Amino acid sequence: MFRVSKTWVLCAAAALLLAAAGERAAAASAEEINIKVDAALDMFREKVSGGGEFLRKAKGVLVFPSVIKAGLIIGGEYGEGALRVGGKTVDYYNTAAASIGFQLGAQSKTVVLVFLRQSALDDFRKSSGWKAGVDGSIAIVKWGVGGDINSVDIKDPIVGFVFSNKGLMYNLTLEGAKFTKIVR
Repeated sequence: MFRVSKTWVLCAAAALLLAAAGERAAAASAEEINIKVDAALDMFREKVSGGGEFLRKAKGVLVFPSVIKAGLIIGGEYGEGALRVGGKTVDYYNTAAASIGFQLGAQSKTVVLVFLRQSALDDFRKSSGWKAGVDGSIAIVKWGVGGDINSVDIKDPIVGFVFSNKGLMYNLTLEGAKFTKIVR
C-alpha cells in the first residue's frame, strides 16, 4: 500500500481542476463574482418556492455561483463566491475540497449557504479558514417538488442549497469543503 501526502493530493486535485475547467489561475474580479452571484440568487428565488422571503430572513448568504468538481481517481473542487449581508457584498471567498476514490469527469454546481443565526455568521467571518463538518455543520435542505421553503421548520444555524443547471441536487454533502476569504 502506498502513502499519499495531503499536499500531493491537493496539488494534483488543483491541477486536474484547472485543466478540466479551462480556468485561469488568478481569482476572478470582484465585479465578475458579483454578477455571477446576482444570477445565482435569481436562480435560487426562481427554483425554490418561498426562496426570496427566506433570503430576506437570513443574517447572511454565501454564494458560490460555479463550483467545478473534476477527478480521475484523485479529485478536487474549487469555486469563488461572495458573502452578502443585508443584500450587499461584504467579503469574497473561495471553496476547495479534495477527494480520493472512484471518480471520473467534471461537473459544475451552484452552492448557496444561508446563515440563519448571527452567531454562526460571526463565527464564520472570524475564522481564517472555515471547514464544513469541523468548524460548523451545514444542513443541506431536501424537499419535494412543490414544497415551499417557508413551510419547512429549519432549526439549523447554517442551511445549504446545491443546484445544477437542472435544479436542486439531492444527496450531496459539503463535509470537508474549506471556505477561505479571498484577500484583495
